[in-house]
Amino acid sequence: MADPVEELTRGGTVTLTPHAMAHGGEAIAHAPDGRVVFIGGAVPGDTVRVTLERVKKRWARGHVVEILEASPDRVDNACPAAAAGAGCCDYSHIAPAAQQRFKREVLTGQLTNHAQPSGVLNGFDLAIDLEEETLEPTLGWRTRVRLGVGPDGRAGMRKARSNDIVADVACAQVVPGALAGIVGTDARTFTPGAEIIVVVDSTGQRHVVETAKAQRGRRVEQIETVIEGDLDATEIVPVDVAGQVQEFDYVFPPTAFWQAHRAAPATYSRYITDWAADEYEQATGWDLYGGVGLFVPSISMAMGGRPRIHSVDYSDAATRGAQSCLSEFDVDVRNQKVEAGLEHLADPGLVVLDPPRTGAGTDVVSAIAQRDPQRVIHIGCDPATLARDLAAWGDSGYVVERMALVDAFPMTHHFEVLVSLVRA
Repeated sequence: MADPVEELTRGGTVTLTPHAMAHGGEAIAHAPDGRVVFIGGAVPGDTVRVTLERVKKRWARGHVVEILEASPDRVDNACPAAAAGAGCCDYSHIAPAAQQRFKREVLTGQLTNHAQPSGVLNGFDLAIDLEEETLEPTLGWRTRVRLGVGPDGRAGMRKARSNDIVADVACAQVVPGALAGIVGTDARTFTPGAEIIVVVDSTGQRHVVETAKAQRGRRVEQIETVIEGDLDATEIVPVDVAGQVQEFDYVFPPTAFWQAHRAAPATYSRYITDWAADEYEQATGWDLYGGVGLFVPSISMAMGGRPRIHSVDYSDAATRGAQSCLSEFDVDVRNQKVEAGLEHLADPGLVVLDPPRTGAGTDVVSAIAQRDPQRVIHIGCDPATLARDLAAWGDSGYVVERMALVDAFPMTHHFEVLVSLVRA
């Protein structure tokens, strides 16, 4: 006699064996009735008991409550905060080699389903041509972190899909010592409901500031209180300039955007310099979503001289002060949204864009393509929105020349993708 089929009901439990990872850090399984179930805390190859939190007509979502049989890719959790329920290191229970494999599968799936039909991948074989790199270190790599503050004034990482705070233990992503006295059982308290930004800059100085809580998907740049350090952090980035390493010192408020992994700024700069080096008919470069101008030196090196570079970003914190390290370059910094500023810029030879997680969007991609740049370096930190943007590039007549998956967020489901595009 066959075993009875377990029904999917909210709050009920079901036994499942996931077979893949979804974009977002959850594992994917199929219930006996055929519905897709997204499972937090599971690894493909596990057999697990799952408590269901949401049940819909075609899918359900739940979390692991018991591991009946562990996947070969499951390891002891490397992050105390994640082990306590925080949503920070959602891959920290997965073996490092498997993390990279799952990220590649997620990217390939998104691009195959959403970008490939546009023709943008014509001539580019994801199975052969996709380059991969994991940034070191894989623990203690994050130099800046935004913490929530609970009703009791204690700071910590938020639980997955929750505003609850994990305040007793620190996240393993963060550089050693950054959260000393800020997170933990003996930590100080802060304004309930606020957010705490902690930055350890390239000089080793710690900056701790308090801001109002940001709306989901938005950044708050206004500093309410400086708790430690001062109003500016210093980040030093080595860039290869004509075979000689030159250091560029950027000075900006701790609330301004900066790449999280300590090795990311130099790594992305290297990709731009190497991939984009060429002779350009148009001696103008665009640095879109440019922040403090991190990629200005690389754009200039790639273009082989002294191009005019327009750097555009809406962030006041990133653009309010001129960066003295960029004084040798011909840079025009514009504090405005990218979609509003393009029509006033000279036609570009090279465009570098590093949009936020929401992506650039079809309108921005189309507007850039209409100006006919010789090459575009598109940096994306979300595979779904990147796939959408690449589809727009394909519709605008561009194809992928090179692509690299850079694991700049070890122990998490996040990763960065750099893409070089040229006219078909």
